[in-house]
Order: sequence, then structure tokens, then C-alpha cells
Amino acid sequence: MLGSGGVSDGYDIGSKRPRMTESNPYFAVNNGPSGYPFTHGYPSSGAFPVVRLRGLPFNCSESDIRLFFAGLDIIDAFLVNKNGRFSGEAFVLFAGNMHAENALLRDRQNMGRRYVEVFRCKKQDYYQAIAAEVRESPGYDHNHHGSSPPPPLHKPPKRTQNKDQLEYTEILKLRGLPFSVKKSDIIKFFGADYNLTDEKVRIGYRSDGKTTGEAYVEFTSSEEAKNAMCKDNMMIGSRYIELFPSTQDEARRADSRSRQ
Repeated sequence: MLGSGGVSDGYDIGSKRPRMTESNPYFAVNNGPSGYPFTHGYPSSGAFPVVRLRGLPFNCSESDIRLFFAGLDIIDAFLVNKNGRFSGEAFVLFAGNMHAENALLRDRQNMGRRYVEVFRCKKQDYYQAIAAEVRESPGYDHNHHGSSPPPPLHKPPKRTQNKDQLEYTEILKLRGLPFSVKKSDIIKFFGADYNLTDEKVRIGYRSDGKTTGEAYVEFTSSEEAKNAMCKDNMMIGSRYIELFPSTQDEARRADSRSRQ
């Protein structure tokens, strides 16, 4: 029986996406959902509201972490990989110190069959974890110097699966979307060549109204959908977006879950 976090079945972790840490074009200066001021996606004052998690299930996803911290405003969940495999640890950045303090109260609560340790950490720990993963990525410029992690690579490490060999329909599934994504962001991501409209984009939502980080997009044909795979592992804001061939049935099931 699932605990407070729940665990998504068979979620493929792979190599997590490097984040931009100091200049993030996706997050403008605005107020978060709880009124905390942001600058480039991060709280602008006070202690850095980040916690560290240990003991996570190895099929854990960002959505599972959001469920585990339900009711708290999360800006980023960074799952730590070592040697290409998920380590069972993560860093979670919150919208403000109150959320981070409340997150610590969930120490040793269960996610699936495992209890999760939640403890304090420093801003430097969070940045160093991101920088370490970027350094392990192919194509990293090892001549880079500086206290902040370097900008993310144009593409993350590729998965071994050859998506060209998969069967395509007119539907593509997107995974890894920013949780504040809008349909217009997805349409802009694919560009004018595909002539997409809002009606062709279905964003997944949880029962509490927050997005799941997944979406389905309908193209005019399976050939057009396959051509759109050229956008696989390209970015919306600071996140690399993974694309997969899907079906109308899968999109309808996801849409039905979103309405529950």
C-alpha cells in the first residue's frame, strides 16, 4: 500500500536534467503562489529554502516528491544520479522558508514501502550536486571555472532506447515539463511549422489542480509527429523535455485521470 508519497509505477528516471542555477529565462520576476517574491525562479531573501532527501525508492519521480510534500510550494526537485543511475537522494527547493520548515516535519514518513529522511542542507550543497551531474555529462567543458555551476548542456545524455524504431501515431507524449507550463509554452516549443492550437494540447493535472509534468500533443499525422521528435531533449525554460510516441487511448486515459 502506498504511503504519503505514492510511487509511480515504472517511471523511467534515466539521467536527470541539469538546471540553470543563476540565469533562468523561464522564471521571470514575480510572486509565487504563496506570495513569496521570486527572482529568476528562486526566493529573493532569507535563508535558502532547500532540503535534502535520502532513501527514496529507485523508481521515484518528481511527481512522487510533489505528492510526498503535498500542500507545500516546490520550485525544483533535483533527483541525484551517480554513474548514470538514480542514487535514492534528491534536493527540493521550496518557495520560502516556511515551506522548507514544514517539509522537515515529514522526515521518516513513508513513500511506498520506504521511509524517507528529510534534513536540512545548504545552498552550496544543492548547487554542487547540480554541478557534479553536469560535469559527468558528455560534452562538458572541463576548462570551465567558477563558483556557480556552468550553464546546462544543449542536450542531456541520450537514453539507450532508439526512438526512431518505435511505432508512431499522431500523438506525442511530453515528460519533464515545468510545473507552471501553459499550452502556449508547448505550442511555442514546437514552433510555427506544426500549426498547433490549444485544442491539440492536453496537459496532465492532478486532483489538486497542479500539473503532473506531462502532456499529450496531437499532430495532423503520424509522419508529422515523428518529424516533431527532432525537439526531443530540447528545453522549455531550464528543463529538458523528453518526447515519446503515444496513442489516442493513452491520451484519453490521462485526460480522464486529470478530471477526477
